[in-house]
Amino acid sequence: MSQPVQPPNPPQQPYGGQPADGNPYAGQQPAPGNPYAGQQPGAPTGNPFAGQQPGQFAGGFPPAPPAPPAARGNVGLGVLTALGTAIVAAILYGVIAGSIEREVGYAAIGVGFLVGFAASKVGGPLPAVGAASAVFSLGAVFLGQLVAMSMILADGLGVGFSEVFFEHFGDVVDVWKQEADFMTYLFLLLGPVAAFGGARKAA
Repeated sequence: MSQPVQPPNPPQQPYGGQPADGNPYAGQQPAPGNPYAGQQPGAPTGNPFAGQQPGQFAGGFPPAPPAPPAARGNVGLGVLTALGTAIVAAILYGVIAGSIEREVGYAAIGVGFLVGFAASKVGGPLPAVGAASAVFSLGAVFLGQLVAMSMILADGLGVGFSEVFFEHFGDVVDVWKQEADFMTYLFLLLGPVAAFGGARKAA
């Protein structure tokens, strides 16, 4: 009698694992000595420096120092602005007062306010600029009064304004002293007070 034929042995897996789902490499153990075996690759982000902490670069640059604070003002420029504005305002004040032949308190206030505002706007909110504005405002109101008086005298004498103001300036000052009253000095004080107000408004 013939012996029954034994079925051939199934092919053994090279690593002793069982095939799964037709994958001959399923169940393989990682090769010994591979330090990266079993690690999951990181998801690509497109950033080659991802995961690095700040300052990890060799010779890293220190943080940039903060920018210096901006200049708060310019005393010289503010004083020059106060002087120029005072001269212009004095002429305007004198022309207005001389045209109507009387002093106007609001005009004196406007002179001081204009000088203080312009000086502080250009030079900054500095105490020296405010003090210069007050002094120049006082001088502007006084000069405006002299201009107004020169206009009135020139009209009464029938001569030119420049002749009275420039050739007889001392006489104009003497007449101003004789004619000055409480309101005259009050208007002089209104200029510096308004200058401080204008400086605060500009700041």
